[in-house]
Amino acid sequence: MSLEKLVAVSGKSGIFKMVGNRSNGLILQDLDTQKRIFASSRLHQFTPLESISIYTEDENQQDETASLAMVFTNMIDNMDLYPPVSPKASGLDIRQYFAKILPNYDRDKVLVSDIKKIIKWFNYLTERNLISRESLAPVAVEAGEEEE
Repeated sequence: MSLEKLVAVSGKSGIFKMVGNRSNGLILQDLDTQKRIFASSRLHQFTPLESISIYTEDENQQDETASLAMVFTNMIDNMDLYPPVSPKASGLDIRQYFAKILPNYDRDKVLVSDIKKIIKWFNYLTERNLISRESLAPVAVEAGEEEE
């Protein structure tokens, strides 16, 4: 599944699939139960996963960010060598892990809490077999990577 329809919702744990929108909120589907709920935009903030970027210190990149799809792809590619650390690990361990996944991430702008969210989302989606390198590939190609 691509990140296009997946959203994080403030005040709700996990990730949801957006199945519809209204002027006053979104209709979301729980990825486990498939149950649909309405989430009001007055009570919640919605963050589409495809819109999330991580600050980098790469002078060659024009916008100096890496898409979440690219980070997830790196995590998948390095899963055997560097399995994700627990989101409850120390801040130092979390930063060391993320430096292996995205070596050029901006250590001043990217907080440990941001990395914890990324790890939680990655674990949540991989436990449910909802992301794979193939499902993320079109987004990664748009972010400037070349297809093989």
